[in-house]
Amino acid sequence: MKKLDKLILSAFIGPFLITFLVVVFILLNVNMLKYFDDIIGKGLDYWTLGQLFFHFAVFTVPTALPLAVLLSSLIAFGNLGEHFELTAIKASGVSLVRALLPIFVFVLGLTVVAFYANNDLVPKAALEAYSLLYDIKQKKPALDLREGAFYNGINDISIKVNKKFPDGITLKDVIVYDHRKNDGNKEVTIADSGRMQTILNERYLKFELFNGYNYTEGASNEREVVGQKRNKNSETLSRSKFNKTQVVFDLSSFQMDRTDKKWFQNNRIMRNLGQLDGDIDSVHREIMNQRLSHYLYRPSYFNFYFRKDTVIMPSDVWAYKHYRDSITALPYRDKIKTREPQPVAQTLPPPAKTEEPKKVEPKKQESKPVVVRKPDNDKPPVKSSASIKTKPSNRFNKLNAAVKRRPVKYKTQPKVIPVVPPRKVPVSDSTIQAKIDSVFKLEPRQEVWQGAANMARQVKSQVENANSSIENYTTELRTFQIQWHKIFASSFACIAMFLIGAPLGAIIKRGGLGVPFLVSILFFIIYYVLTMQGEKLAKQGNVSIATGVWMADFLLLLTGMFFLRQARIDARLFEADFYSVAADKIKRWFTKRKDARKAQPV
Repeated sequence: MKKLDKLILSAFIGPFLITFLVVVFILLNVNMLKYFDDIIGKGLDYWTLGQLFFHFAVFTVPTALPLAVLLSSLIAFGNLGEHFELTAIKASGVSLVRALLPIFVFVLGLTVVAFYANNDLVPKAALEAYSLLYDIKQKKPALDLREGAFYNGINDISIKVNKKFPDGITLKDVIVYDHRKNDGNKEVTIADSGRMQTILNERYLKFELFNGYNYTEGASNEREVVGQKRNKNSETLSRSKFNKTQVVFDLSSFQMDRTDKKWFQNNRIMRNLGQLDGDIDSVHREIMNQRLSHYLYRPSYFNFYFRKDTVIMPSDVWAYKHYRDSITALPYRDKIKTREPQPVAQTLPPPAKTEEPKKVEPKKQESKPVVVRKPDNDKPPVKSSASIKTKPSNRFNKLNAAVKRRPVKYKTQPKVIPVVPPRKVPVSDSTIQAKIDSVFKLEPRQEVWQGAANMARQVKSQVENANSSIENYTTELRTFQIQWHKIFASSFACIAMFLIGAPLGAIIKRGGLGVPFLVSILFFIIYYVLTMQGEKLAKQGNVSIATGVWMADFLLLLTGMFFLRQARIDARLFEADFYSVAADKIKRWFTKRKDARKAQPV
């Protein structure tokens, strides 16, 4: 069996390598023909052109691999069937499915390689290719002086050459107009002959002019210094003759400047699966923000009507609002959970004893001692405290009365005088109805109509802008989702193409590049049309993303399973006898049915 596997693999790998290179070359030429006008005449070096072609060749790998698998499998099994090697394999007891197994394992490996290329190599190659192509488009055409025509490629310089010799350096009858002062054709150089060459790594263009004149038109130097106004009489014309002079022009604008690649990497074809997941999540979040904002700011659209009207949010919008609010509050929750105690509480010393503190009673205000005299006794007077009840003197009574009469200002709240509302006169229903009717019968003014119309237009504009923004984000979301599925679908296309090519080659039993090439081109066109149509329908939202992208692979897989079944039973799909026998069977079936209808009793 190992020898048989080696025989089948050797019959497949050789045609696969050749067809893969041929298909890549054809697709590369097809892609580069679209940009032929932008590349030609720019004076690009071989290194730049090689980079451009290489990156575009890598970019065509996802399309070239399925077509190469289809064509090589047709050639391989067509050759085996044409030389009766496939018949000998079947006669030895090996089934067709077992004969397809080694190539199927090889195609599975190719599918893994195709996925790696689609996910890693193709995005990088597309970024390099299209950024380089953009810089090439922005580059000025190469310096090309033509006989008898003005060349305006150099900034503010016009050059005319009546004759250019074959060496590309020697010139005859040269005219140079200098417009760098932006004041017209006032500086002209005319020479009988000259030489042209680039210097300093082609950054400057040097003209060596012989036997000519230099004309300069303008005001005199004295008037320019003094600042006098120019008039017709003040204009001057100077002419200087020279035998040899040199003129140098800057060619920095002809150099190709590379643009930063970050301005191109947001395109869908330049993103891998991880980046596409991030883009899909970002665009989906923008869509939900737009929808949520529409529901939150809807009450502000109306000043009076519908302000208290409640609109139930869709379940997905409500879930996103809850999720966004929880994400917004998450950092604050973490701070509350991990908050440390205040430093003031840490510096306070612990209490010495655990006993409860004693209650301190407020001190009573001590009064001055009062001297009490007893006339009957000769003993000295006794000092008594304020707690002793004594009869105040007349002087104290007078002082106390004066203090009571003095007005005392206390800091108290002002006295609130309750406001008694006026008595409402009951209004009858007829009066209320008359007032309402009078309001409704009033004719609105022009300002009211204009304000209402402006408000309606504003609300309409806001709703249309919100819908347009959501629609644009939805289209962008579908674009990223299509590219995400396309990375897998284009890799799986290798298996679908193999299941079509190998059984079909076993049925046709013709090798070479004739019939297999035509059949492979036919199925590739079908695959390409179905892929483009499915992506278009998915982008428009008519079908789901998975259905639109995987539709071509699914239909080709069913076709391949049908061909595999026909190859196992040795069906002759491409022979005239097969279709004539089928036509006879259909004719006999119709004849029997017609005779049965006639035989039925009326």
